[in-house]
Amino acid sequence: MRVLLTPDGAERLQDELSRLKKQDRPAVIQAIAEARAHGDLSENAEYHAAREQQGFIEGRIAELDSKLSVAEVINPAQLNANGKVVFGAWVDLWEEEGDREVTYRIVGELEANIDEGLISHSSPIAKALIGKTEGVEIEFQAPSGLRRYEVLAVRYNAGKS
Repeated sequence: MRVLLTPDGAERLQDELSRLKKQDRPAVIQAIAEARAHGDLSENAEYHAAREQQGFIEGRIAELDSKLSVAEVINPAQLNANGKVVFGAWVDLWEEEGDREVTYRIVGELEANIDEGLISHSSPIAKALIGKTEGVEIEFQAPSGLRRYEVLAVRYNAGKS
């Protein structure tokens, strides 16, 4: 499986992995040790909560280690995209349904966060946008129904073009 990342996304995930290993893991180990010191583990809520947190942290560390080891970092500014929407590009769109302008960045699945305007390259909207240029209208089937957008601008860095 290909794991695609933007340079920003790779850096954020490396930072998260470092924090998990250097801060969160030692903190939860300390919390488990303190909870053990309180005696009977069968009714010790702090112990069980700390063990659950430890499982989450170790799982996330394993996931990030695995995916970052095979990740392909793609910098859209270094691609010869000629104004086309490509992986890593910022796309300013006019959304017909909301009658508003929206901006999305097409990123890898690990980086996707709709609240930040980061959409996965495998999402229906990203698939419809890839290869399109400014002025093109797209429509695609989203889980909520048919959606229409117009591409207003395509950028390969965070600033306005």
